[in-house]
Amino acid sequence: MPPPRFGTFSIVAHERSTGAWGVAVQSKFISVGAVVPFARAGVGAVATQAMANVAYGPDALARLAAGASAEQVVRELTAADPERDHRQLGVVDAKGRAAAFTGAKCLDWAGHEVGDGFTCQGNILFGPAVVRAMARSYESTPGDLLDRLLAALAAGQREGGDRRGMQSAALFVVRKGEGYGGSDRWVDVRVDDHPSPIEELARVFRLYDLTMLSREDPTTLRRIDGEVAASLQHDLSVLGYYTGRLNGAWDAASQAAFGRFIGEHNFENKQREDGTVWPSVLRYLRERAAAETARRTHTAPIVPGALERGPGAAPPGGSGSTPPRPDRRSSG
Repeated sequence: MPPPRFGTFSIVAHERSTGAWGVAVQSKFISVGAVVPFARAGVGAVATQAMANVAYGPDALARLAAGASAEQVVRELTAADPERDHRQLGVVDAKGRAAAFTGAKCLDWAGHEVGDGFTCQGNILFGPAVVRAMARSYESTPGDLLDRLLAALAAGQREGGDRRGMQSAALFVVRKGEGYGGSDRWVDVRVDDHPSPIEELARVFRLYDLTMLSREDPTTLRRIDGEVAASLQHDLSVLGYYTGRLNGAWDAASQAAFGRFIGEHNFENKQREDGTVWPSVLRYLRERAAAETARRTHTAPIVPGALERGPGAAPPGGSGSTPPRPDRRSSG
């Protein structure tokens, strides 16, 4: 049985200003994020696709780490591969130099476009307009590397993308020490099977961005006092985290309630110690409180008072997780 072929379009890029390397990819292939993208902070990024040689990923990163350029890596890997005519490869090195390869036997349409600090490549596409649109979108989109990679994927799909359809997508970006817990894995978001994977990837990324990243403009920070403090108290009260007065005084009880909300909703990266709050956290809390209010309005309670407590409230009388033991006494 011949090895599987799958149509894919991807972009590999480096952002010099932030020291980030990343890959964004979409394919009519399940879990493309587990096959195509590879990256290492301070070293470079790789996309291996078409009749993908997954060894290209770690081999390319090892050569890049040893000082090889993107062009050298592409040339050496494909020259040593007897199946190179069926492969496609995109590489960006530590200095942002980009190179790509499209084998002569990749299924039409297949090709690539290399630009300053990035390379776009694809196979089984509607035509060359796909990679061309990706390149132009990456070059012209404002924002950081994440915004530009996602914009490039969307632009490629608008030009037809993979001519067999859509199934999975992924965004993988590395930055030294900027990931969760100080890791280099800054963003690793995947959609493994979905009818509109790029739109779903963007939706999941927005949630990831909200909770895990700190990309907002510091000038938008809001001071927690007066109206802002009262709004936080109200929303925290609706959700059951705060039981004090709604007076806009940001006291110890208010701060403790907000801290618990931050921890339980994975906002540790957005936590501030200077008496300010990010607008995105305010919006998220407001939306959750509104959803809780709607739930109370439209859901009939089974236990009296159950819907007035909010999901952040502690259960009455302990955990309530142990069911009562059955009465084993015999009757009669």
